[in-house]
Amino acid sequence: MASEKEAALAAIPSDSPTIFDKIISKEIPASIVYEDEQALAFRDISPQAPVHIILIPKVKDGLTGISKAEEKHCAILGRLLYTAKIVAEQEGLEKGFRLVINDGPDGCQSVHHLHFSRLRFSVVLSFGCVKGNPN
Repeated sequence: MASEKEAALAAIPSDSPTIFDKIISKEIPASIVYEDEQALAFRDISPQAPVHIILIPKVKDGLTGISKAEEKHCAILGRLLYTAKIVAEQEGLEKGFRLVINDGPDGCQSVHHLHFSRLRFSVVLSFGCVKGNPN
């Protein structure tokens, strides 16, 4: 299995539908935990924590990563943060959780569709591309 960094380096941005686009269109099944007209949240198929949920906007509108954000994306970015709170409550994560956005190859982004990972750890773990750096 490729490392997170290797997967990110192998990912090539394109206009083709991503795996997340296929989940939104229901071409690929997913364990959906929340859906509204703007956002979709589903369980990660390769969880890195006891609770690992992916949260995505349903329409990319050029927002393939946080570094691509423009002022026109402020509303959806705010909506995604609020949706993260709703899903955290629904999942019983009142004591806390982590939101992660991987951006670009050095940030280990392997799917070119903006997404938040919501993680809850039962123990303190290092998460990210740089060993020992949980940020």
